[in-house]
Amino acid sequence: MLLSRSRLARGFVAGILIGLASAAFDPPARAAEAVTVGGPFTLKAPDGTTVTERSYGGKWLLVYFGYTSCPEICPTTLFDIAAAMKHLGSEAGNLQPIFITLDPERDTPVVMGEYVRSFDPRIVGLSGEPREIEAVTRAYGAYVARHEGGAHARGGRLDHSTYIYLMSPAGLFVRAFDSDWSGEEIASKLREIMARQPD
Repeated sequence: MLLSRSRLARGFVAGILIGLASAAFDPPARAAEAVTVGGPFTLKAPDGTTVTERSYGGKWLLVYFGYTSCPEICPTTLFDIAAAMKHLGSEAGNLQPIFITLDPERDTPVVMGEYVRSFDPRIVGLSGEPREIEAVTRAYGAYVARHEGGAHARGGRLDHSTYIYLMSPAGLFVRAFDSDWSGEEIASKLREIMARQPD
């Protein structure tokens, strides 16, 4: 049931993201009419420092939303992001992967730091107050719904969208990768995009 809901949510969000990606390359006269993805945020890094979208100035951002007790999709996607970083080699220095929790009450900054470290130390796990998480989730158009109960639920499981958002160094949405992209495929597309759009 959760998987089918997740697929439906991905399909709905996919239509929006395809339209947004197309709008991002429209002429300036039409770009002003486009709905935006992303925006300012204020969150907490694992060391407790406050970070914003400007903390990673000059880098491309790979932004993914999930939670540490996610049973399958989140760890798989983070493995793919880590693999993409390895495939990119030295070019990975131009990129900052960010994992933002959708479950801030359980995923404290310390928990996020310990979790992402097991995938790749270059991935930054971010948490924050519930209102801060709600704001950044809304800004990116990420889907999330809590499902209470169940044998493995401690506070409920989350059904959520599974897109990885690519943001340019200027903070503009470029495209989204679905969870079925492999790390090698993501790296190949990132290399192509970063070469074509250096800033």
